[in-house]
Amino acid sequence: MPRSLEGKLAIITGASRGIGAAIAANLASKGCNLVLNYTSASSTPTTTALATSLSTTHAITAIPIQADLSTPTGPASLIAQASSAFPSSTVSPFRIDILINNAGIALNAPLQSVTIPDFEATYRTNVLAPLLVVQAALPHLPTDRSGRIINISSVSSSTGFVTQSVYGGTKAALEAMTRTWSRELAERATVNAVNPGPVEGPMYAANPPEFMAGIKGWVMHTPLMAAREGVDSPEVVEEAKESGGRPAHTREVAGIVGMLCSADAAWCTGQVVCANGGMVMLH
Repeated sequence: MPRSLEGKLAIITGASRGIGAAIAANLASKGCNLVLNYTSASSTPTTTALATSLSTTHAITAIPIQADLSTPTGPASLIAQASSAFPSSTVSPFRIDILINNAGIALNAPLQSVTIPDFEATYRTNVLAPLLVVQAALPHLPTDRSGRIINISSVSSSTGFVTQSVYGGTKAALEAMTRTWSRELAERATVNAVNPGPVEGPMYAANPPEFMAGIKGWVMHTPLMAAREGVDSPEVVEEAKESGGRPAHTREVAGIVGMLCSADAAWCTGQVVCANGGMVMLH
């Protein structure tokens, strides 16, 4: 059976774990070749193992590339290394078919405790880095509207969660850039964002009790976060009694990203697409 993304190339930032790794697995299963970006040397073994596993399992090429996107030169370095890993030829020039801006950080603090260094670090990683990555990738995007750019935002852009002045602001900025890029790049690629809510993993688990209590009402009223006995694991069902519901599985968010990467999504651009089980319902 032909695979829908056979032979295409996707670059995924922040691909070593969590949502990024799940997106990589989803695209690989569709035949897509991958560049798996990561930041620190400590993530080298994890990302290398992921690349090897996906390459073997799905008969694709997956290359791990280290580049710190929070630096002025990191985004250009990522694209240059990707070009070297997938060199041009007379038959097949280097082309980036899919770009997933997933890398991000959250340094939460109440208003009175927000610091300039934390503000600058968060905006460098969550806002400036995606902009610079797209700039560097621009010469290599398709010219027939077949390209796909998906920015990973968050419900925090619109929910006003306490302690997320900075993080929520960066995600709102990313959504604004999504709309602008969808117009500027219309002949090259569709540009959309997805906005996950709580997602399984260490970042969600690390939230303090005060934050979890503050979002419990949102969780309880999110249609698809209701934990189900006999479907979800006993541990998830038990934890949901305290938190109000279960977080998303990373594969569930990745599935929505994969959908937006398909040819069937060619008439969708400039949108913030729900990836949060209905926590946020936008018109």
